[in-house]
Amino acid sequence: MTDRERAKEPEDLARLFVQYGNARDAEGLAELYAPDAVLGFPPGHETVGRAAIRGILEQMLAAAPRFELEEPLPTLRHADLALTSTKPADNTGGRVQVARRQPDGTWLRIIDRPELPR
Repeated sequence: MTDRERAKEPEDLARLFVQYGNARDAEGLAELYAPDAVLGFPPGHETVGRAAIRGILEQMLAAAPRFELEEPLPTLRHADLALTSTKPADNTGGRVQVARRQPDGTWLRIIDRPELPR
């Protein structure tokens, strides 16, 4: 991990994703995921592990998308787990993530299922 800002709360992950995504920082995006995280992307597939997720994120960033912070839905917490989601601005089905609190108190995504416009 680098000295980039880390998520102090699970809700910070969405903001940091937008920040690093718009900066075209694939490494920063990948650092938002646990080493053993699962990303439900590309559609119909699972990408497992931070290194593989970074590769997918690099491909995504090559298309130069613009990320917008979306309206968060209430976070559900259970011990060191949190379910976060946002109300998609692009009218897709929804974006849902599971985050886990790390030993240092920060949060990382462990499961992420993005939705893309159809």
